[in-house]
Amino acid sequence: MKKEIEELTLLLLYLTSWKEEDFPETIQRSWKGHSFEALDQLKELDYLRGGIKSKSVYLTEAGIEQAKQLMEKYNLGEMKDE
Repeated sequence: MKKEIEELTLLLLYLTSWKEEDFPETIQRSWKGHSFEALDQLKELDYLRGGIKSKSVYLTEAGIEQAKQLMEKYNLGEMKDE
């Protein structure tokens, strides 16, 4: 069940993310109101980055690609507007 929680957490982060262009490159940011254990694991996999004190994280390119693959795995189709 732990793997599914991590996968679904990544999916939720991706589906609720927004793009910020105030940086040298555009990033996708999301609020981190999810299980700290799942967020920590996703950071270890380099799918997310962000500070401990911040209320949001940003998805890495690897995290975005993994989320897109998970959308296919869970048959969610094209739910996210690019």
